[in-house]
Amino acid sequence: MAPPAQAARVFVITGPSGVGKGTLIGLLRERIPELALSVSATTRAPRAGERDGVDYWFLGDDDFADRVESGDFAEWAEYSGRRYGTLKSELARHTAEGRPVVLEIEVQGARQIRESLPGAVQIFISPPSEDALRKRLTGRGTDEPAEVERRLQVATDELAAAGEFEHRVVNDDLAAAVSALERIVTGTLTA
Repeated sequence: MAPPAQAARVFVITGPSGVGKGTLIGLLRERIPELALSVSATTRAPRAGERDGVDYWFLGDDDFADRVESGDFAEWAEYSGRRYGTLKSELARHTAEGRPVVLEIEVQGARQIRESLPGAVQIFISPPSEDALRKRLTGRGTDEPAEVERRLQVATDELAAAGEFEHRVVNDDLAAAVSALERIVTGTLTA
C-alpha cells in the first residue's frame, strides 16, 4: 500500500533537547516561508514568553490523557516526566491547505510518525559533542540543574538512535546546519 500523498510533505525534525531544533526550524522557515510548523501539545508549564497555541498547546495531564484515549494524537511521548504530542488536527489543518509541514518532536514520537506516515522525511539533529550539548542546556538557563541532568540522560539514548534516521545534520555551525536542512527540504519538495 502506498503512503498517503501528503506524507512526502511532512518533515520530522528530531534530536536531543538543547540541540537547537527550534532555532534551526525558525531559520529554515525564513528561507522556505511556505513551510508550516505544527504546534505541539505538552503537559509542561509555559516558559516565560511562551503562548498557548503559538509555542505549544499547553494541556493539563487529564486533558492530555483524554485526548490520547480519544485517538487525537498522530504521535505522543513522555519526555523528562512531561508528555508531548502532535495533534492530528494540526497536521490535517496544514496538509489540507497543501502546505508542507514540519514537526519538531522527540525521538519516540518520530518513531511513531515513521510507522503512521512512512513517507514523512525524517531528519535527526545532532550536537557536535555531548559536552557541547551540556553547555547549551545549562547556558540557556530555562531549566533547573536536576532537569538539565534528566535531559542529558535522555539525550544519551537519543544520540544512540541517530542511525535510525534517513537524514542527519550536525548543528556545529548554525549557517551550515540550516543550509543542510534547506537542501533536504527543497530537494524533497522539488522531487
